[in-house]
Amino acid sequence: MTDIERTTAGVRAEDVPGEGLDARLVVDRDGFRLDVALTAAPGDVVALLGPNGAGKTTALRALAGLVPLNGGHLRLDGAALDRTPPEARPVGVVFQDYLLFPHLSALDNVAFGPRCRGASKTEARAQAARWLDRMGLADHTGAKPRRLSGGQAQRVALARALATGPRLLLLDEPLAALDARTRLEVRAQLRRHLAEFEAVAVLVTHDPLDAMVLADRLVVVEHGRVVQEGTPPEIARHPRTDYVAQLVGLNLYRGEAEGHTVHLAAGPAVTTTEDLTGAVFVAFPPSAVTLHRDRPSGSSARNLWRCEVAGLETHGDQIRADLTGGLALTADLTTVAAAELDLHPGAAVWATVKATQTHAYPA
Repeated sequence: MTDIERTTAGVRAEDVPGEGLDARLVVDRDGFRLDVALTAAPGDVVALLGPNGAGKTTALRALAGLVPLNGGHLRLDGAALDRTPPEARPVGVVFQDYLLFPHLSALDNVAFGPRCRGASKTEARAQAARWLDRMGLADHTGAKPRRLSGGQAQRVALARALATGPRLLLLDEPLAALDARTRLEVRAQLRRHLAEFEAVAVLVTHDPLDAMVLADRLVVVEHGRVVQEGTPPEIARHPRTDYVAQLVGLNLYRGEAEGHTVHLAAGPAVTTTEDLTGAVFVAFPPSAVTLHRDRPSGSSARNLWRCEVAGLETHGDQIRADLTGGLALTADLTTVAAAELDLHPGAAVWATVKATQTHAYPA
């Protein structure tokens, strides 16, 4: 068997108390070191989120047994898997490109895992038919992958991964190959299936919306290390790196707080409603920024900086302005407001933010 076939086949775990996942994944490859700790209870969906090259896929492949560990440990339901070959792990994988066997029908793709576990052809195909029915694909059992839509292929791949009864389900960018319209529908379906999954699921993605919608907990990885973890609301509320702030759409700065004033490392100060002392982060959304061509008089905003427009781009139904100068920040405004202000690269503006629209928290 190939690595893909071994991993897809899986082996059902014995009936043991559900203890979930306990791992520290240390992998050294071509000058890159991954050192990531992961824990999850049965029923948890954990998303590994990070930029390209952060080590997310390496972590997923290490969990699957396709990349050996150089250190750390990997335990699933109390059993050590560090030296267990891929085909002997109770693991199911949904690969980014699904990797369905092109010569097999949807039914036989899903039946492949149970057959490798020793089920008879009749029994394996009966199990596969039940899974395809659960996925809403009962009318496509005889279709080969080339005749399936992207969303249908994704559901066949998920059914194939689940048909072996895995104790750990791994999903590598499961929605990346879909167009925007299909992605919305399949994301909702995948959320429902993951909610019904009783073991541990680990999702790798670079898309914050996929992570926020599908996962119970986010683990953000940068440069092979965990930089932040928590529930989606916690991550969105308290970003701790520029990458995370960009994901959740916030302006983020680090500084020293003295009461309601935060002196930023970048130079200026920010007034906040929180009364803090010491190292803090301060954040506010681009929508909190108001722009003026002339210095505003009588404004209630406690924060005022002279800036210059560095760039403009369409962001949904709004215009996002990148600003430099007194404080580097992004601001969102309507197309009408951008036109009235005659914004263009190089234009001088004043940016204001009310203290009530900032949020400061310990670093």
